[in-house]
Amino acid sequence: MDNDQFLSTPDESMTVGRSADLLGHHQRHATSRGPRGAAQFARLMHRDPDQALAVVRSSSPQMGEWLLGGAFAGPLSGSDLTMAQRELATVAVLAALGDTGAQLAMHVGAALGQGITATELRAVAEHVSVYAGFPRALNALAVIDRVLREAGADVPPALRQVLLSDHVTTVAHAGTSGPPVVLVHALGLDWRMWEPVLADLAVGRTVYAYDLRGHGSAAEAAPPSSMTDLAIDLFDVMNALGLDRAHLVGLSYGGGIVQTAATIDRDRFASMTLMATTNVAFEAFEGRARSIEDQGMAAQVAPSLVRWFTADALAVNGWGVRYARDAVLRHDPEHAAAAWRAFKTIDVKGRNRGFGAPTLVLAGESDASTTPQVMSGIAADIAGAQYAEMPGTPHMPTLERPELVVKALNAFLPRESGGGMSSNAGD
Repeated sequence: MDNDQFLSTPDESMTVGRSADLLGHHQRHATSRGPRGAAQFARLMHRDPDQALAVVRSSSPQMGEWLLGGAFAGPLSGSDLTMAQRELATVAVLAALGDTGAQLAMHVGAALGQGITATELRAVAEHVSVYAGFPRALNALAVIDRVLREAGADVPPALRQVLLSDHVTTVAHAGTSGPPVVLVHALGLDWRMWEPVLADLAVGRTVYAYDLRGHGSAAEAAPPSSMTDLAIDLFDVMNALGLDRAHLVGLSYGGGIVQTAATIDRDRFASMTLMATTNVAFEAFEGRARSIEDQGMAAQVAPSLVRWFTADALAVNGWGVRYARDAVLRHDPEHAAAAWRAFKTIDVKGRNRGFGAPTLVLAGESDASTTPQVMSGIAADIAGAQYAEMPGTPHMPTLERPELVVKALNAFLPRESGGGMSSNAGD
């Protein structure tokens, strides 16, 4: 056999025949996998494929079969990405491609069905602006916002940068009128810890949440040396917002800051709400600081999340758990250790006994860190304080049981209504 036979072009009829056979095989294979693809479409998209693809099938039945038997029975059905991850990736790709409004809207709805939040979807558009340009990102954001409005999602809070004595922080603001409420977050998190309750609390109120020194957007601030430093920051935030008095709400570390602020200037308080907090330092605080210094932030994820959430919430892995896990990993170790040592300086037991303003002490029934026993002791230490427990609730109630937080705070805090001011805690 000469070399020309190896170099010659195959017979054209044979090539065409083989191509036709291969195409027929793929078509039959896609058709046979159609039921599997339809089931995956329903799981992933949260829509009936017969209804969702009716227009496609009426125009091209073959394309409808290929879509289900090919894409949805094939690469879109693998377990290498979760369904939520697939939808978030699809939203990003469609946003980057541009001119995909109908498909983007469908997949934004599917992402919501997979537990992706409005905040995460808007963040995807912001991320796309870096890599695909502002025009495509803005067009995608318009589609995302339209789908979110149709789904009844909350309008995101307004954000502003505020200059304090030695650093800049971010303040989130929701609500247009009514008594002012300032929310102070927990150690290791940032203002977004309050996001699940912001919109509901802002009905008839103006609600603010800010990033503490060493957290979130204020990560470059000098670390605090004491709870007094953080209490002074709180008053600086109020001054920057033009608030002489406000209803102050603190959770955990934030509750310690609020209590410390009350010992400095109680006239700035219209009321005080304390959640999942303490009025004395725990021995564990120094141990956590040392663990951060010795082992880093990754080693803090498991013990933190186990303290903060119930086993059920960890298994579901919803937005609150995902956000908290990421916040712990992002936290600068120097700032995290300094925060625990600042928390060690809390010294308010017995010092707010004559506080005077209305006070709510709100405990989680299932909080293993600041137990109902700890919280009821705080309430007993403040004359006239109300005490309440949220059933089945762990240490991070806004991230696991936001509806119970809203219910308790709506019953305690005053709000503006159509006929004037409703009076609960004060004005």
